[in-house]
Amino acid sequence: MKMRKFCLLGSFCLFLATICSAASPKKIRSGEIWPDNHGVHINAHGGGMLYHDGVYYWYGENKSDTTSNAMVGIMCYSSSNLTDWKNEGVALSVVKDDENSDIVPGCIMERPKVIYNAKTSKFVMWFHLELKGKGYEAARSAVAVADCPTGPFQYIRSERINAGKLPFDMTAAQRAELDTLDADKYQEWWTPAWHEAIHKGLFVKRDLPGGQMARDMQLFVDDDGKAYHIYSSEDNLTLQIAELSEDFLSHTGKYVRVAPVGHNEAPALFKTSEGTYWMITSGCTGWAPNEARMFSAPSIWGPWTQHPNPCRGPKSEITFGGQSTYVLPMPGKKDAFIFMADIWRPKHPSDARYIWLPVQFEQGIPYVEWMDSWSLDFFDKK
Repeated sequence: MKMRKFCLLGSFCLFLATICSAASPKKIRSGEIWPDNHGVHINAHGGGMLYHDGVYYWYGENKSDTTSNAMVGIMCYSSSNLTDWKNEGVALSVVKDDENSDIVPGCIMERPKVIYNAKTSKFVMWFHLELKGKGYEAARSAVAVADCPTGPFQYIRSERINAGKLPFDMTAAQRAELDTLDADKYQEWWTPAWHEAIHKGLFVKRDLPGGQMARDMQLFVDDDGKAYHIYSSEDNLTLQIAELSEDFLSHTGKYVRVAPVGHNEAPALFKTSEGTYWMITSGCTGWAPNEARMFSAPSIWGPWTQHPNPCRGPKSEITFGGQSTYVLPMPGKKDAFIFMADIWRPKHPSDARYIWLPVQFEQGIPYVEWMDSWSLDFFDKK
């Protein structure tokens, strides 16, 4: 009888805990340790989020204690509420038994993003890849595919982007001027003449035969189901936005340049209900944080207009100590988004922390304000 009473009491306490949890969502505290279901700090850096069939899937780089190079691969975590996370394991593993693979231990696998293709019923992952032992010279994009959101993902290939293709919006006059640019005349970087040549497409021309460079990256699926790859190109001097093929596994050759010579990386793109595209980026200062930038456009193809730093509050001038990785639209809610960023710790990469803050609007312009803690019911109070 005592055991039965104990079980009933335990069930009642669990019921009360469930009600309290539902009534008071857990707090999100940026910069703190975020444990998974095993009590271990979530190891999914530079990542992105996929919402599929009522579940959030968080993909990110597995960072070791002493190196930012890929020694494990790309992780996946799942959650139904964005605060309780289950470690689903390695979604795409480095290849240890084939030294000729692109993704051997010690390569660089960064900024993984996964999107779902409703036509093929496949989950498609793209990420920035650098080959082992070659620093950041490869500047490739890599693609993998899976039948299940948790993987395992099958690695397909890595490549530069849109070889032999010029931006589709480049006019005939601009193409003719491109032909006159001679790289030998611009050996010295950062001069006014060099800046002007880069703006006109000097590095686009340089990389035309082998394809455009792509480092920090983002994926975006628009309302019509078309997908786009946004990436830092031209030695991180210019952002490019490229259309993906119908199956999301390659590029169509259609792309544009955004903010030439602006030195932007870490793009995080989202779209509001009235049809405006917004993109938060960072400057290029290595692992050190810097002031965020923001752009908007009436079309994915532009024209893109730069706005002031969207961050407000303590350390807003250095993006609260972090760097943008993704902006998550909240399903079923109008113009509700979460800004996601990483606080990098290059001396102890696995201890990098996360910043998640709600995107707010003032006269239609997004901004991100620091909060020590907040919960998802913030969006219910708007």
